[in-house]
Amino acid sequence: MKLITLLCSLLFCINAFALKVGDTAPSFTLADQAGQKVNSADFKNQWTVLFFYPKADTPGCTKQACAFRDNTKKFKEMGVNIYGISVNSVEDQKKFAEKYKLSFPLLADEDAKVAKMFEVKRPLIDIAKRWTFVLSPENKIVDIGEDVDPVLDSERVLTKIKELQNARR
Repeated sequence: MKLITLLCSLLFCINAFALKVGDTAPSFTLADQAGQKVNSADFKNQWTVLFFYPKADTPGCTKQACAFRDNTKKFKEMGVNIYGISVNSVEDQKKFAEKYKLSFPLLADEDAKVAKMFEVKRPLIDIAKRWTFVLSPENKIVDIGEDVDPVLDSERVLTKIKELQNARR
């Protein structure tokens, strides 16, 4: 019984510190599929989508990345930058981007540090959950999609950003 109480308390403490809408996004630097460093400080003054996915070139992750690729023009017209993040290597990200002609940076979080910062790392294994974060130009988290549908996530994010941008006018 004590063990169950301890585990429940631990889970509560973990959730008590979870990122939420309104929080400032964690700062990080990762390499993209070309090996170029991307610093999250560069996201300031622009709308940003960070979609975390478990593993490059797997069925669900391919559907999600291709849906974002297919909507890239709409995101650009709205002034939104897209970044995919997984625990894959730079080389794996490069192969994935080339194979599916992905038109946005794929960031390599090989040691899962950023996945941990955003609290999307799966327990015991180094892969990320399929979560999407929308950041405002002030680098605040304005939307969190948990366990998103890989096919529908891109459209959901487009709709959410339109709502958020219209509310600012």
